[in-house]
Amino acid sequence: MNNKIKCKWQKDRARYPLKPWLKEPSIIAIRWYRYGQSVDLMNDGWIKKLNLKVYWLIFHILEVILGISIPKSVKAGGGLRIYHFGNIFIHRNAKLGDNCTLRQGVTIGNRYNDSLAPNLSNNVELGAYAQILGDIKIGENVKIGAMSVVLKDIEANMTAYGVPAKMLPSREVN
Repeated sequence: MNNKIKCKWQKDRARYPLKPWLKEPSIIAIRWYRYGQSVDLMNDGWIKKLNLKVYWLIFHILEVILGISIPKSVKAGGGLRIYHFGNIFIHRNAKLGDNCTLRQGVTIGNRYNDSLAPNLSNNVELGAYAQILGDIKIGENVKIGAMSVVLKDIEANMTAYGVPAKMLPSREVN
């Protein structure tokens, strides 16, 4: 595994409890996502072709069993955390910064069938069933409430809630 990908995986793993494999199955989807990224970096040849076939087979099986779809083409920083796995779909061209947190039912996708996708900065937290749709940018330290639908850019340090999402400045909790 490439050192950059290994470092990101270690950051992902650090956000989970000590032995998450059976208690938090979302770690399996994240691990497979990181494996897929390492396959893309392999030298061309029969070993890479074989690994790609294995990757896609297991990817689709995990997608059905876990309900989490993170294609290997997604650009995600380290520290990705998924709570309450299930019904999580991320567009193949989406970008996620470091330490993003997703909860069940989250969609990070597009409104139209094209290559445009959301770009989330560092420390973005998405509540259950939040939908981030379109070619939009989400700033750092943004919190998006449960069942919110975000259709436009959000500046850093904001909280978004509702359908369509309205913005409030985030408050520091002491």
